[in-house]
Formats: sequence, C-alpha cells, structure tokens
Amino acid sequence: MSKNVVVIGAGPVGLAAASHLLERGLNPTVLEAGPAVGHAVRQWKHVQLFSPWEYNVDKAAGRLLSSTGWNSPAPHVYPTGQELLEQYLQPLATRTVLKDIIRTASRVVAISRLGYDKAKTKGRESAPFEIRYQNGKGPETLRADAIIDTSGTWSTPNPAGANGLPAIGESGLANRIAYAMPDIRGTHRSRYAGKTVAVLGAGHSAIGTLMELAHLQDDAPGTEILWLLRGSNPSKAFGGGANDKLAARGELGSAFAAIVAAGKVRVEPGFSVSHITAANERLRIGAGSACCGRHVVADELIVATGFRPDLSFLSELRLGLDPAIDAPVALAPLIDPNEHSCGTVRPHGARELAQPEPGLYLAGMKSYGRAPTFLMITGYEQVRSIAADIAGDKEAAARVELELPETGVCTRGGVESGSAAGCCGGPAPVGADACCSDDAIAKEAGKSGCGCA
Repeated sequence: MSKNVVVIGAGPVGLAAASHLLERGLNPTVLEAGPAVGHAVRQWKHVQLFSPWEYNVDKAAGRLLSSTGWNSPAPHVYPTGQELLEQYLQPLATRTVLKDIIRTASRVVAISRLGYDKAKTKGRESAPFEIRYQNGKGPETLRADAIIDTSGTWSTPNPAGANGLPAIGESGLANRIAYAMPDIRGTHRSRYAGKTVAVLGAGHSAIGTLMELAHLQDDAPGTEILWLLRGSNPSKAFGGGANDKLAARGELGSAFAAIVAAGKVRVEPGFSVSHITAANERLRIGAGSACCGRHVVADELIVATGFRPDLSFLSELRLGLDPAIDAPVALAPLIDPNEHSCGTVRPHGARELAQPEPGLYLAGMKSYGRAPTFLMITGYEQVRSIAADIAGDKEAAARVELELPETGVCTRGGVESGSAAGCCGGPAPVGADACCSDDAIAKEAGKSGCGCA
C-alpha cells in the first residue's frame, strides 16, 4: 500500500518534496499556512536571489512542469523573488498534478501519534501521525505515515537583543521596528526616505538591506544609515568576493565594502543591543546598561539577525536537535556558525535529517535551525533523498546527486581560509562524522582530523 505523506509548507522546498514523492508513487498532501503557495517568498519578492535559475529549479518539479509545455527560464539569469513565484512556483502549483494535493490557508498547530503521547513507546512506530491544522472552516485532522516539515523560519525572526531575547522595550516599539528585508525602495520607501535608519546584523539580509538604503540615499539625500554590528570586524561581512562561485553573492560583498569605505554607512562595531526606548518621535537604541552604555538615535530600526524555527507544533513528537542551533544533531556540526561560517555545506539528506520519531524529517531552511547560509538547491537535494528513504530506496537516499558552489571564504574553528583549503562544498566524504574532504583524508591517515568536526 502506498504511504501517505504530509508535507508542511508550500515553498520551493515543500513543492519539490511533493514532486519527488509523487515520482516515487507515494501519496503526498501539502499543507500551507499562507493563502497561496510561496507565502514567505511573497514577503521578499523584491529581493534578487544569489543563485541563478539553474540552482533554483528542482529536477523532479522541472519534470512535472515540462509535461505541461512549460519553458524553463534561462539558466544563468538571477531571478527576483517575484520572478521565482511567477515563472516557477505558481505554474508548478496550478498547472501540474500538484494542484490537487495542496491545501492553502491550512496552518499546522499540533502533531502527535494516534493514541500515543510523547512519553509512550511500545508500538509507537506503527501508529500513524495525527496532524491537526486550522483553516477557514475550523480545525481539521489528517493522518499520515510520514511527515516532511519544510515550514521554514521566516515567520519567526530573531529579536534585536544580543542574548536571544527581545531587547527591553522592543515589543512596545514594534511600529518602528522591521525584521528581515523590507522593500525599502518600493512598498516601504516613504517609511525610510530621508530618515535615520539603523540596521542590526551582519549576514546577507543585513548587507542587502544596507545596500538598498545606500541606493535610497542617492535619491533621498537626507537618509542616514547606521550599521549596528555585534562583532568587532566589519570586513567579515564582505564575503569571498571574486572567489565566490555564486557571482551575485560575491559581488554584493564587494559592492558593500566599497560603500562602507566611501563613508556612506556609519559603522557601530561591538554594538550588542540591550534596550530600546522612545526618544520623542525617535528610537534610542542602547548597548549595555541603560544608564552607562553606548546608544544611538534613529527614526527606524531594521533587525536582520537571522531566524529561528518554530518547534511548538512538534512538542508531542520526539526530536533530536542540537542544543545550540536547533538543527538535527547529525547536520549541526556541518553548519554551526560557532565552528565555521560557510555559505556552502556538503550535500546531505535523509540520514542527517531523520528524527528519533520514525517517519519525521526536517528539511529546507527549518532543518538549519538558527544557522544561516541555506541554499535552495541544498533543500532540493534533501527532499530527493528523503522521498527515496520513505519509499524504501535506501541506496538512492544515501547517494549524493549534487555539487555545490564554493563561497570563496570560510572560517573553521575561528580561522579564515580560502575556498581551496576550506571545509565546504564538494562531494560528501565517506565518513559520516567528517565535515569536509580534508577532515576525511586526515582521519583515514590516522590523525584526529582537520579541526572542524
């Protein structure tokens, strides 16, 4: 009998998962919390992706679309989020057989095993999953043999506070604080033009936002830009430049470095936000104690400090997550930013993503927990492997079918290295506990490894 599989989330990775499951003869149902597919993508549709089309179309999804007469976009063109929606996700969801298995406006609120709470073990594996979700009609229930959670992290951004908690006063001033990447030169232009805007963060979202503000500054000269940087070295945010095999990502870092050098952005390094208060019609953003620490004054604050997964609806299931970054324990050593900050992680799949709860897999951005630098194509390889695993094809599940582009610069154990000596990308080594080829080779020679495991 074909297995019933619920996929949570109808973003790029969720739809890819459904495509692979269908090819395997399985019965997927996709539950999407938003009113349409790609709900998170619609929030950043103004943003250009770092990766060209050749990395953004899943192979199984592409095969489904090809049967409808769909024309694949030019492989080396870099799409915006809007183009990703219009030219790929929407046709995939409306013109293929996926249209019959996607349920939108269906937010998953809880999952358990039928007749089993989290504490009960005997017979647990044979009990189906019970998925509860909310739609416009009220509460609904589904049963499934397996679950692939690709719900992402977009709806749960990290707060401004450096300790992982909201800064004191942050929630009360939400009307002047935005998260992730607002549409600065489009929908939200009037909010930022001619204002003093502080941006907190050092990842790609923060850099892209600061770049947009710099472009806005050219049209609205009164715009002032403050970059609040928790770390002490701004150059770490500039990336691998020409060494990055994703050219758009490398060019972003190089262009941003030039803007900082030109003095268009005021840099505040070592600024760990602790409190935010109202100062007349402005924000007083403080680091350290309220009385004696540093502070800056701005009209608006954009918090681009990454995201975290929503694990609340998985609370009755047995999870095996890294205690630091909330990623599956086998994946965590490959992506932990405490150890290395690579934009490329070696391909991985069902083996690394399966949970102690048999039949449950985390995939896509959610599988990275609080770690950054996720690539869409990585998610496609994840769900290809997971679909094979659910179908019982263990050989295909273990096989690597992806080669990832290098970032140009990685840090390993706090030490920066170029791509040639880095610990990122390339085919997966044989050793399950090896995080890169260098590490695997060293271990095969009887050494402890290259220091990144």
